[in-house]
Amino acid sequence: MKKALLIAALLMLGTSLSAQKIKANKKTIIGSVDEHRQELIQLSDAIWAQAETAFQEAESSKLLADYAEENGFKVERGVAGMPTAFVATYGTGKPVIGVLGEFDALPGISQKAQPTKEPLKAGAAGHGCGHNLFGSASLGAAIAVKELIDQGKISGTIKFFGTPAEEKFFGKIWMVEAGLWDGVDVNISWHPGASTEADVQSTLALVDFKVEFFGQAAHASADPWNGRSASDGLELYTTGINYYREHIKPSTRIHYHIQDGGQVVNVVPDYSKIWVRVRDPKRSEMIPVYERVKEMAEGAAIMANVDYKISLISGIYEVLVNRTGGEVMQKNLELLGPITYDEQEMTFAKKIQEITGKPQVGMDSQIRPLEATKEDPGGGSTDVGDVSWNVPNINLSVTTAPKDTPWHSWAVVACGGMSIGHKGMIYAAKAMSMTMLDLFENPKLVENIKAEFIKQKGNQQYEAMIDGPPPISGN
Repeated sequence: MKKALLIAALLMLGTSLSAQKIKANKKTIIGSVDEHRQELIQLSDAIWAQAETAFQEAESSKLLADYAEENGFKVERGVAGMPTAFVATYGTGKPVIGVLGEFDALPGISQKAQPTKEPLKAGAAGHGCGHNLFGSASLGAAIAVKELIDQGKISGTIKFFGTPAEEKFFGKIWMVEAGLWDGVDVNISWHPGASTEADVQSTLALVDFKVEFFGQAAHASADPWNGRSASDGLELYTTGINYYREHIKPSTRIHYHIQDGGQVVNVVPDYSKIWVRVRDPKRSEMIPVYERVKEMAEGAAIMANVDYKISLISGIYEVLVNRTGGEVMQKNLELLGPITYDEQEMTFAKKIQEITGKPQVGMDSQIRPLEATKEDPGGGSTDVGDVSWNVPNINLSVTTAPKDTPWHSWAVVACGGMSIGHKGMIYAAKAMSMTMLDLFENPKLVENIKAEFIKQKGNQQYEAMIDGPPPISGN
């Protein structure tokens, strides 16, 4: 009993000391986020319920853009040739600080806000990456900064970037090409996760492309000798890819999805299509693999005696890490302290862990020391990478789902529609707005972040990997 009381007293003391260290402007900015808490939750829940996929996020984009306008931002909609992309701006002069907001969902993982698997609408999309929380938290952070500008306590410009189609087509590439980050000094981003940390790890560079094979249809039994099978070309191509896997670095990834392998069994198919993706921790290492895999398509076409066509969808860079900015974010996480959860939320989390076959440890929101940046981070890819090669980027991960939860799954959808996700969203808004405040108040800090960006980038010139306008039709 005495031990429990001592621990409680120490926790209270730590919280008290942390609160004492938070300066007046940061207390104001935290208060602003809390003041908008219910509106931000309602906004996030509305986007969660819409669950719109890449380039189809009409209602989700409108909800965010309208809320930005209601709060005094000037909003430019339909930027970079994408109807659901927008930029919301407030203020004048330097520094110009940007913050990213995503809002697209993933197909086929609709789920109710409960810890057992049950779709909200069978076959529909769901926010299995927490992007309903992403855009809402980032806009909440931007509004908190805007209100401090209004009060005359800081000066400069805040920009909220509404960025569509992160999950499939990587809309930020076209926004970068349109020059929307020109003049921005520092960019802030975050992502829902299973831990809370200043994210100083990179991601994997990626290229997406499609290969189509064109043959000659024929009756599969009566006269197959008159046919040239497009599916033969596709199968030979995937065989080549799979043999090639043995001879690439362990950090490189190749995966594919057969989109059309023929329609019926009794016809030699005259058309087939495959979507291929190559990834690597470094774009410079990814490109040679990409070129080799493209060459294999020609070889497969020759062997099957068919024609072929390769179409680039898009490609993205690995994230260029900025540790100077990460250190600023880390200090604000330590000021805020960890998220706390009630018994009901922990029960919810442990039930999800039970069903998904993970240790039933509940939530993890402890604030760890800033990690060393790894040479090979593993994991996924994001078009935040393209932004980070054009402007210094500070990234954050905040707990919105139980430890070890399978990402891009129903379990993350469930958490994003209830209080576990809501708490993470509000926390992220506070951490980002506090970090942005540091940038507005300290010009030298902005200079140091930009100096690291220039050094890290070196002489490498950014080249967008796109071939044409955004594929807003979804094909």
